[in-house]
Amino acid sequence: MNDPLTYRTDVGSDATALIDADTDDRWTVADLDAAVERTAGRLAALGVRPGDRLGVVLPPRPATVRVIHAAIRLGATLVPLGPRLTAAELADRLERADATTLVCDASTAASVSAAASDAGGVPVVSVDGESDGAAALAARTPDAVVPHDWYLDSTVVLPFTSGTTGEPKGVHLTLRNLLASAVASTFRLGLDRAETWHVALPPHHVGGFTPLFRMPLYGMTVVIRESFDAETVAADVGRYDVTATSLVPTTLSRVLDATTGSLGTSLRTVLLGGAPASEALLDRCTERGVPVFPTYGMTETASQIATATPEEARTNPGTVGRPLFWTRVTVRDEDGDERPPGEVGEFVVSGPTVTPGYLGDRGDDAFEPAGLRTGDVGYRDADGRLWVIGRTDDLIVTGGENVAPAEVVERLRDHPDVADAAVVGLPDEEWGERVAALVVPREGAPPSVDALDAHCRAALAGYKVPRTIEFADSIPRTDSGTVRREAVREQLRD
Repeated sequence: MNDPLTYRTDVGSDATALIDADTDDRWTVADLDAAVERTAGRLAALGVRPGDRLGVVLPPRPATVRVIHAAIRLGATLVPLGPRLTAAELADRLERADATTLVCDASTAASVSAAASDAGGVPVVSVDGESDGAAALAARTPDAVVPHDWYLDSTVVLPFTSGTTGEPKGVHLTLRNLLASAVASTFRLGLDRAETWHVALPPHHVGGFTPLFRMPLYGMTVVIRESFDAETVAADVGRYDVTATSLVPTTLSRVLDATTGSLGTSLRTVLLGGAPASEALLDRCTERGVPVFPTYGMTETASQIATATPEEARTNPGTVGRPLFWTRVTVRDEDGDERPPGEVGEFVVSGPTVTPGYLGDRGDDAFEPAGLRTGDVGYRDADGRLWVIGRTDDLIVTGGENVAPAEVVERLRDHPDVADAAVVGLPDEEWGERVAALVVPREGAPPSVDALDAHCRAALAGYKVPRTIEFADSIPRTDSGTVRREAVREQLRD
């Protein structure tokens, strides 16, 4: 099986495949195919071969799209890494992934070159020309390329988890995983014949990578922008007749803050994941006519596990909907026994989107006969909808009582003077742990600690009320919107 772009050129080569929103440059399928062929040839001239692991440290830009599809055409496994990682963090991941070649740009060349040196001298090339120890990819004369014949169980991409609750793990995602996820997603979201997907998430996360991979599968147009800015992203929707996008709650909230009224008549899907969506945010989407699909997914499942339709989100605020086609989710207790509807336990996922394993067997104890233990805690209602409460390692045990941080965060966000919040457990000599909150106030004077305490006590049991409350300008989060809990703890300890 050849790469998807090779097949797409035989179907509709004149259709628009890619738009650079920063420059308004556009590529047809044929244009992109030719550019990918040149990039693949240059990588082949560097010695990249089928089965090699190609490290990619690039922001979202057209060159990134070309490198991704060039690697797939060559049969190399992509190792996408975050541009904001330090040289030490990059070196650790490169060594663990055994990357053979690295691709960067001018913005990442210095840290990538330093990481490559620390990792044993991995060759580094830049899509922007020679700089900071990186050779110019364009200086290579392209070799002839024969599209690789992929097997369904071959690893196409090796992303790393965010590492918010432990060491980041490399995840093998196979062609089977990616194709199954693409099919299941369309069964839930639908597909517009003129689909135009705005990529606002970074490509080293599955939420940013999957639209780029699916572009030739769906025959859709991808709009890409190098950095997120709420006003420009909102303007892009009308400018390019965007039909779909993926956002996290923080970025969606910023887009709503930056605009008034509807985001445009073309928009039919806002896939919202990465972190729980507050009821207040969902209400704003309903009022503004924003078609939001709250979703629950993981790197280990090539993106979505369950997704709620806008109707479900409106009538059942807080749910992430039902599992996608082919995906089975059970709720299990600590002994692995299945819990009935309404009872809380750990989500266990099985199906063709689930990774076959982790890099270097790290975390493989999460796999059991019933499927992948996600570490996420929640329940399934009588109608099959999933409700995520938190993670097994997020739960706060205070005085013998379990507290789900998400419930406390939701209550804090209900306060009119609170823009955002994160809740964690801190060590406590008397109670074992105490509930602690980091709060971002809205513009103006922040609410008093006493006011927030009273607000929480009106709806929460006493043991759930934060005993420590501190204020900050922002909540530490990953690029995908997940709270960096250890960073929150550090701020609360200071």
